[in-house]
Amino acid sequence: MENLPVVLGVGAGVLLLAVLAVRVSIKIGLPSLLLYLGIGVLIGEAGLGIEFDDASLTKSLGLAALVMILAEGGLTTRWSAVKPSLGPGIAMSTVGVVISIAITGGLLHWLLGLDWRMALLWGAVLASTDAAAVFSVLRSAGVGKRLVGSLELESGINDAPAYIAVVVLATGTTVDWTLPLLVVYELGAGLVVGLALGWLGAQALRRAALPATGLYPVATVAVCVLAYSSGQLAHASGLLATYVAGVVLGNSRLPHRSDTLSFAEGLGWLSQIGLFVLLGLFASPGRLLDAVIPGLVAGAVVLLVARPVSVALSCLPFRLPWRDQAFLSWAGLRGAVPIVLAMIPLAEGVPGAQQLVDAVFVLVFVLTLLQGTTLAWLARLLRLDTAARAQEIEVDSAPLDELGAELLQVRIQQGSRLHGVYLSELRLPVGASVSLVVRKGAGFTPQATSRLQVGDQLLVVATESARSAAERRIRAVDRAGRLARWHGESGGG
Repeated sequence: MENLPVVLGVGAGVLLLAVLAVRVSIKIGLPSLLLYLGIGVLIGEAGLGIEFDDASLTKSLGLAALVMILAEGGLTTRWSAVKPSLGPGIAMSTVGVVISIAITGGLLHWLLGLDWRMALLWGAVLASTDAAAVFSVLRSAGVGKRLVGSLELESGINDAPAYIAVVVLATGTTVDWTLPLLVVYELGAGLVVGLALGWLGAQALRRAALPATGLYPVATVAVCVLAYSSGQLAHASGLLATYVAGVVLGNSRLPHRSDTLSFAEGLGWLSQIGLFVLLGLFASPGRLLDAVIPGLVAGAVVLLVARPVSVALSCLPFRLPWRDQAFLSWAGLRGAVPIVLAMIPLAEGVPGAQQLVDAVFVLVFVLTLLQGTTLAWLARLLRLDTAARAQEIEVDSAPLDELGAELLQVRIQQGSRLHGVYLSELRLPVGASVSLVVRKGAGFTPQATSRLQVGDQLLVVATESARSAAERRIRAVDRAGRLARWHGESGGG
């Protein structure tokens, strides 16, 4: 208790420094995750002299942070964006993981002289792309929704099979004909748990009249954490359950959705900062020097061989263009997840695990720097960038319980086809109407002849029965303009 003010002060200072580092990283084009690692190293044994080497605690805190990151990723994933990419995303996160483990393990057994168990353990640790890196880098890379959707699905799902593989190899679990059945059960049960708790949570939150707006985001994130806990207790994949529950909740038209997403995004940033600073604190620069060569060799194997082959083979049934496959191969970002997974064999006391952890640190630093700074350039080179595409319209809702109605808050984004539409052309269903337009800080009551503009915020009052139809109509006009129905746009998804 005597050291509590010092601990809280240091923690707050590190957090503020990390938040400011986000702005710096954007200016210089350096992934912010690397700056967080650097902050951890600076306050560690080679900098301010704080020594921290508890592998078990690092693993536990790392998994807790990963749960928060997956929850944020799920909540901010739009089903309409990832649905067209469902096949490639699932294939890369399952079949692709198996292929990557086999190729990486086989080549590292030959190149580094590792025994088969340790070589496959290296492959399992490095098979998973990192959700934090993908969510923070790709969504601002100006790439089409189809590719971003594939990578988001992959990074949200592939932690689960990679985690199972690492645990099996690290604990010496007997490998026989029952292992594939065990993996299928864990993934299938995790999917069911996530779907069930996500649906139940959405139903409860839509019907609950909570006394404060701020309670809705807290309750939503709590459902995701409960999904992880329930999955683990059922001997299923808690990580998959977390992400699936987040996707279900994030696409369930919850009350105060924008507040929930903002809260989840802040929690995700906090988790990323804490996780990477902690991992940087755990790192020992002296040991890392000895791991440079193994780390670079493993990085080259993953980036140049295992990743491209796994993408090509797992996406073979979907006939993706070679440009898409090239981008998907290069965009397999590694971040904190491989480091957290490497802590599992270290905590289990597996011989050679320390070398694995140190090599993964080197690999993550090099690959994040190389891939994170060249993704936008590669997208332009392959002509896959769509930087001018319109952002999806934001529709938030708040319940008006006593009136049996809901208040929809709509923000018209840059590039929206709502721009220039007259209010009479919006044609909202009976029971819904635009009650207020806020433009450049000034509000006015719109008329039928009022013309909508980019940047406008609309307040739409709708009865409970008309609420869904009103939102679908707004989304349809946002995508296809005043003639949305003629273009076959229904606003679904």
